Amino acid sequence: MTEPTTEHVIFEIDGSVARIRLNRPRAIHALDTAMCLAISARLAEWRADPAIELVTIDHADGRGFCAGGDIRAAAASGAGDGVDARAFFHAEYRMNHQLFTYAKPVVAFMDGVTMGGGVGLARPAKYRIATERTVFAMPEAAIGLFPDVGAGWYLSRLPGELGKYLVLTGARLDGAECLGLGLATHYMPSDALEGVKRALVDAPREIDRILHDASIPAPPAGIDARRKAIARLFAADTLEDILAALTAEPSDWATEQHALVASRSPTTCKVALRQLADAALLTDFADEMRMEYGIAWHIVQRPDFAEGVRAVIVDKDNRPRWDPATPEGVTEHMIDRIFAPLPPGEEWTPLPG
Repeated sequence: MTEPTTEHVIFEIDGSVARIRLNRPRAIHALDTAMCLAISARLAEWRADPAIELVTIDHADGRGFCAGGDIRAAAASGAGDGVDARAFFHAEYRMNHQLFTYAKPVVAFMDGVTMGGGVGLARPAKYRIATERTVFAMPEAAIGLFPDVGAGWYLSRLPGELGKYLVLTGARLDGAECLGLGLATHYMPSDALEGVKRALVDAPREIDRILHDASIPAPPAGIDARRKAIARLFAADTLEDILAALTAEPSDWATEQHALVASRSPTTCKVALRQLADAALLTDFADEMRMEYGIAWHIVQRPDFAEGVRAVIVDKDNRPRWDPATPEGVTEHMIDRIFAPLPPGEEWTPLPG
């Protein structure tokens, strides 16, 4: 079989370090199917190669690590038969699972925009480097999608209702906040990264010392001042009750959060809340990816996905017309259908081995 290739990822071997370098700067390195397949193929090759001791993931150029997936292409497919969109999610989630279970240490440099699919690349890594330029978010509800790439697993395990807050508002975290919440393992200035990468090539077995020595104290995490309010206002299990709690809170911040949540797709907000609740009970990451693929399989052809992409990415009028338009219009039966089992032969499976 011919190994998948793409010009949008650069693969390099430097000594015993293998490098994955995202190379799609005009799209802030958004992932497509070919990129996911190529990364998976190289990871499988390096896993079996005793000469490779360490894998690093970064971006070759531009202002961000990875802005997500190629959502415009997925929405275009969803407007038709959805086959290509489902193939993308299947390949991406296999790559996510492969990284989560990878036998060799992986270092992800979350320098700049790290959203959606970028989170799925970085968060499974053993070492996750944040900088003063890091912008971390799961903004999918704004485009009628849901927090995928394993986000249900990671965010459901954050304390104090932070997972609900992040998925419903699409809040952006900086590098210090990522470190404080455990989403990053190290914080260092962006101008130190190239030196760190060189040091890792020279001494890959000294990774812990190298990253420790390059790290600096992070600034105060701004989200800490909001954690008590988040824990209280996002404690409810239903979207309606969360919105009611935000409405009743007499603060400008709560009013702003209410506006954000109310602007999202009510359907995908309710999907995200059930996803987080279900994910918190899982013990195998493969089951998380299996659940997320089932959600994606159903949701790519729902009207909110196409409408969200139109409003936010294509026309950029930021005035989506959700269907249903209100939380009350989204019934439990509708959500049950999105979480329904897939037809035989359509289920997600991890890569062999």
